Amino acid sequence: MVITDLITDAENRMEKVIENMVREYSALRAGRANPALLDKVMVECYGALTPVKQTANISCPEPRLIVIQPWDKNNIAAIERAIMKSDLGITPMSDGVVIRLAVPQLTEERRRELVKLCSKRAEEAKVAVRNVRRDLNDDIKIMEKAKEASEDECKKALEDTQKLTDKFVKRIDEILQKKEAEIMEV
Repeated sequence: MVITDLITDAENRMEKVIENMVREYSALRAGRANPALLDKVMVECYGALTPVKQTANISCPEPRLIVIQPWDKNNIAAIERAIMKSDLGITPMSDGVVIRLAVPQLTEERRRELVKLCSKRAEEAKVAVRNVRRDLNDDIKIMEKAKEASEDECKKALEDTQKLTDKFVKRIDEILQKKEAEIMEV
């Protein structure tokens, strides 16, 4: 395997770390209604656990309101139960046709907890990126010892690896800052 292939593979793995972090952040309630809040909610539907978004149309007509319109009206009670069991902390209101979720304003204390949680997840993402860097560095050193690449090529590859790692850590910090600003916005 060529060093450039190793670096490309590592970059793809680091990109996946960023995508995962962004997906986790989208599921955090930042005081605004967002259909992604329901991504992890599973509904007991026709004898199987199914994500809410596969059983209903989800929309946000107002900044603090999520409307869930089930495709099958018989699933309304099951969707309500699933939302109550979830850790969203939102009580569903149903009129027999649609379910409304009023997203409450976050308290200052809850905002600070969410910021801490975001920081923790960002740190986990940084660790994952550094683990990819470590694996790549190990592979490069193995190639150097096996004489599959010259010492100069390996030294340059190690430098490129560090630059790549720095780039992704910087992106993680930028994403974290945006999410913190969104959470702290009243």
